This record gives sequence, C-alpha cells and structure tokens, in this order.
Amino acid sequence: MALILIVDDSPTEVHVIRRALEKVGFETASAADGEEGVRLAKTIKPDLILMDIVMPGVNGYQATRALAKDPVTRGIPIIMVTSKGQESDRVWGMRQGAIDYLVKPVSAETLVQKAQSALAG
Repeated sequence: MALILIVDDSPTEVHVIRRALEKVGFETASAADGEEGVRLAKTIKPDLILMDIVMPGVNGYQATRALAKDPVTRGIPIIMVTSKGQESDRVWGMRQGAIDYLVKPVSAETLVQKAQSALAG
C-alpha cells in the first residue's frame, strides 16, 4: 500500500490523520516540522505528502516550495492540510506546488478520498 508522509507540528493532528489513513491500509510516516519533512521526503520518498502550513522553523509553504523544486521529490504530490482557510492562503499554497488544499478540521472520509484521488493520478 502507499506510503503517506504527514508533516504537522501537532501530535494530536498527526495521530488523528494517521489513524484515518492506516484504518484503510495506508502506511504512514510523520515529521514535526517543514525542515524534517523535506529531509524525510528525500530519504523515504513517500507516495504522497500531507503538509500543514503553520509550523516552527520552515513552514509548510517553504517546505512545499523546496520539495516541488527538488528533482528528487518534485514528483511527489503534496496536499496542504491546514487551519488557514482564507482563499489567499489556498492560492498561495497551490502556487508553491500543492495539488490540493484542505482546511482543518477535515473528516476522515474526506482525507482518505483526497489521498486516494491524489495517488490515482
């Protein structure tokens, strides 16, 4: 099954997202900030990345931009999963290289459906 990297500084959010994904058979890994997320993505080469925006150090926009520009990781789809719900936030996230943008709280069903859709191509 596909490996999904969850990049979020909230242990609670990581737990909730991980449970929803693993329940339907996905494998997961997690990173607590953008810098760790970029490093881990290069190492484990996940099939999909779920990226928070508001994190200490390297934020989700910066991490997404770095991953989208890197030849090693640019083919990995990234879905922003964040509390930032303004249209300008969504537009900026998509401009950095995200393929989708979800505003928290996200239902388990929506999360799984978006992940499956992103992995299907």
